[in-house]
Amino acid sequence: MNELTIKRPDDWHLHLRDGEMMRAVLPFTAELYGRAIIMPNLRPPVRTVEDAAAYRQRILDCLPPGHGFQPLMTLYLTDETPPAEIRAAKTAGLLSAVKLYPVGATTNSEQGVTDIKKVYRVLEVMQELGVPLSIHGEISDPGVDIFDREAVFIDRALEPLRRDFPELKIIL
Repeated sequence: MNELTIKRPDDWHLHLRDGEMMRAVLPFTAELYGRAIIMPNLRPPVRTVEDAAAYRQRILDCLPPGHGFQPLMTLYLTDETPPAEIRAAKTAGLLSAVKLYPVGATTNSEQGVTDIKKVYRVLEVMQELGVPLSIHGEISDPGVDIFDREAVFIDRALEPLRRDFPELKIIL
């Protein structure tokens, strides 16, 4: 075999945003992709089961007729995310991953994680349930050169995280 044809690929990192932007982007996405992991960094972010269900429904309501596009929902991890919320979202069948944004690192990350140690209880539950952690791998320390933010994140945050949670599924 010399050729591989992917008839309906998936998008593993999709920002649909909401409202007019979503209505403009979604028809093109649905035409090309069968599924997509939907990023939760809206204003306000998708932090709860209810938020994810409502956002998923808005996405489905915007789909052009006849498309079988499947949005794979994520929750936005904060310092205050309760472990019970992860269990509830997983039980509800609404959770494909949890997204970690370091506070201040990217668009709409103002409510992101300030210190990885603050979410260890949540990560324990995710590891137990097999829920992947999707990471925006960038340190937001102003003392770190902008071109070194990813490398410093790997050293300061990712390596200890992998050591402390060896069975946690991680998407970087």
